[in-house]
Amino acid sequence: MTDRTAIDTIKGYFYQFDFTIATLLELRKDADTIVVEGVEDVDINTATENTAVQCKYYSKTEYNHSVIAKPIRLMLEHYNAVKNGTKQRVNYKLFGYFKSGHSKLSLPIDVAFLKDNFLTYTEKGIKYFQHDILLLSDKDLDNFLSILEVDISALEYQAQLSKITRLLMKQFSCNAFEAEHFYYNNSLKIIKDIAVEGDKTKRKISKSAFLNKINFKRILFNEWFIKYKGENKLFAELRNQYFTGLNVSPFERFFIIEVPSINYLRSELKELLLIISKKWSRFTKREPSPFCSYIYLHNIPPLELLELKKELYSEGFTFVDGFDFNGSDFNPKSISKLINTSNPVKLKILNKLEYIDLTIKEISKTKEIYQFYESAEFFTTTYTNIKQVKIQFSKLIDIKKIV
Repeated sequence: MTDRTAIDTIKGYFYQFDFTIATLLELRKDADTIVVEGVEDVDINTATENTAVQCKYYSKTEYNHSVIAKPIRLMLEHYNAVKNGTKQRVNYKLFGYFKSGHSKLSLPIDVAFLKDNFLTYTEKGIKYFQHDILLLSDKDLDNFLSILEVDISALEYQAQLSKITRLLMKQFSCNAFEAEHFYYNNSLKIIKDIAVEGDKTKRKISKSAFLNKINFKRILFNEWFIKYKGENKLFAELRNQYFTGLNVSPFERFFIIEVPSINYLRSELKELLLIISKKWSRFTKREPSPFCSYIYLHNIPPLELLELKKELYSEGFTFVDGFDFNGSDFNPKSISKLINTSNPVKLKILNKLEYIDLTIKEISKTKEIYQFYESAEFFTTTYTNIKQVKIQFSKLIDIKKIV
């Protein structure tokens, strides 16, 4: 598969995912449900009707009847099973985007057009008539058409995505960045996880359940969102949103970082700490309100933390950790002491998770918390008056590209 073909295929998957997300957001009642990959790509179940939707994206394809003929024949097979009492009755919708050729299809479709253009086909030189194979009369076909909707003028890919952004902004009263990076990111993960479930009952989700599952503000390192956004673009957007400014405010910033258990390199972690210190600490004479970042390294073994501190100290990197002398207890007053040119601390290192809360209570200045985690949040305390940013990462070097 060429790169171009691969991109088109991925875009097709995203179009179906996006259609599913938009469908959920537009359900009228919270109790209404959909089934992902049910009879068709999406089954919509409301209190009054069930609809099976086939959703396709043909961005480079001119519309021809043959392109949608097979999906319609498959829908007719399902209709025949319903007629014979072996399947539940549903409505059918074929929903697709085509580059051109829309004028070739005149709506509504009648029985003769259905037979000639969709139900008659040739395989290996033999002509088949699907309606004859299924023993369906013209009256049966007319009934089928009454519950079939064909729409070949669906929204273009970017237009559908913009629609989702608007729906999410309205639903969660948020801005465009939050709609895309929080709620759309979360939505992609939820729909992707549902789609791969083997049990059909596990592929069913209500509007209310969906909204509850996506309603959290943290940046997921979701493989599908990365494919949609692009890794470098995503990192750049996060950096611009949270870590870029002409004038850095003298806030007390807490960077709490999970240390990977696999592929960990001390050199990478040390480089990251130096970057955070350089960008987010100030203690020069020209700085009217000196400030220094706090660091907590989650899941780092005590001996490794000790070795890391030794290296920093031996390289002349000044830090404090809240212990005033050998054998003393942790002192939040000590670590939160204001820095200045006579106290040129470059970093404040918190050895334990519980020290974060103790230190925060000692600080009267504006505080911000930036949490970077591998798979699950590890610091969940809620502060209504503190800005908290939660970002999932795959590798330590990812954080370096963001902060």
